[in-house]
Amino acid sequence: MVMNVANALAAYRQNGDNASAASAAGSSDGESFSDTLKGFVGDAVQSVKQGETAATSAAAGKASIANVVTAINSAELMLETVVAIRDKVIAAYQDISKTAI
Repeated sequence: MVMNVANALAAYRQNGDNASAASAAGSSDGESFSDTLKGFVGDAVQSVKQGETAATSAAAGKASIANVVTAINSAELMLETVVAIRDKVIAAYQDISKTAI
């Protein structure tokens, strides 16, 4: 399952809106942002592994070039997405750390 950034942000916003209600009720019936992020990272790792497997199969002559290119492009896109999310998290942390208390 590949999740795009927009879906992750939508889940974060939804859980943010439900956070006060969940803390008042004591439980949450939705998926938390950390669970969503863990799933996304798991998908990213799986995509990179599939790219590596496809490249190894191509080197052994067992896979078509089209399948290899597709798997490697998917892994590259997923890696770029992970790096973009990391950059946004670091920028947000830096903004928060600059805030005067």
